[in-house]
Amino acid sequence: MNEQLKTGTTTLGMVCKDGIVLAADKRATAGTMIVDKRADKVHIVSDDFAVTIAGSVSDAQLLIKLIKAELKLKEVKTNKRPTAKEAANLLGGLLYSHIRRMSMLPGIAHFLLGGKDNLGLHLYDLFPDGSVTEIKDFISSGSGSVFAYGVLETHYKPEMTTDEAIKIAVKAVNTALHRDSASGNGIDVVVIKDKEIKYVLHKELQYSLE
Repeated sequence: MNEQLKTGTTTLGMVCKDGIVLAADKRATAGTMIVDKRADKVHIVSDDFAVTIAGSVSDAQLLIKLIKAELKLKEVKTNKRPTAKEAANLLGGLLYSHIRRMSMLPGIAHFLLGGKDNLGLHLYDLFPDGSVTEIKDFISSGSGSVFAYGVLETHYKPEMTTDEAIKIAVKAVNTALHRDSASGNGIDVVVIKDKEIKYVLHKELQYSLE
């Protein structure tokens, strides 16, 4: 199981005084082979929530479709938008049932969820086993996280703005790109604020053989 839980990627999330910053690299791998240089690992799933993904691409894509549907269904049933805690618990439940389903190919997916609701801004770590942990400062996942953490531990400040955090996110992912072979090819960054949620950076790195 420990080998199966190793994910080839670098994702991170930071809690700032005016928002949440999510970031990830763009390389998808199968063992030592790079199968996609433009993978999207940061996804906006509703007007209030965004997630980063690590792990099996097929499982992550399926779970993103499911959580989008579950969030919309819950909003229709209750006539109000889900809170961040409700969204995190919904996704955690999906992960819990997914990893425990009998299969020749165990479903492994690790999510970071950032969101906003009437109580403020929130960041959650959703481990492949379905556990849900609210993060008060920063978090990183994937094989490149050990390198990203070095930058985050050094530069993160609780009262930083999202503009400051974007620069640190880029620096952290870029550090992982240089040291982790399973991370690479670019970076995506999403910022969640009280009034909006949007992509603020979508950068691909070009490599030349000349």
